[in-house]
Amino acid sequence: MILYPKLYCRKVTDITPEYLNQNNIKGLILDVDNTLLDFDLNILDGLGEWAQSIKNSGIKSIILSNSNKLNKIKMVAELMNIPYISFATKPLKRGFKKAKEILELPNENIAVIGDQIFTDVVGANRCHMFPILVEPIDKKDLWMTRIKRPLENLVIKKYLKDRNEK
Repeated sequence: MILYPKLYCRKVTDITPEYLNQNNIKGLILDVDNTLLDFDLNILDGLGEWAQSIKNSGIKSIILSNSNKLNKIKMVAELMNIPYISFATKPLKRGFKKAKEILELPNENIAVIGDQIFTDVVGANRCHMFPILVEPIDKKDLWMTRIKRPLENLVIKKYLKDRNEK
């Protein structure tokens, strides 16, 4: 289903290089807002170390954000020492295709990690990439994201129920 991730976990730093390697993932497309950075611009604890372990495993990464606030995206990209794309218009394919070109990998070897179903998961599934949904770092959100959260929570509840029935 286009709304379902392949993996759902608490936070980005719970995703191990071993898990990515087991699933033939060689590149990551990462969301920023409420995935790597909270609403108040606090970076997720342990992000620098996690990014280094990913890089040490030979996995490439890039940030793909719908935000046009370059300072915050650049701050996270510099901490992780990875490239970034802003104003990505997710879930449209344009930003994902651009990230894929920079990563120089086929779609099936790329995972997309983010906190939103209707942007990150749907975009990844539309591009035949490996969607990984993480819980939002914080309850605070942009107004347009807050509107979507109750519907996303219903999808997550159904996803978890379907997954447990298998």
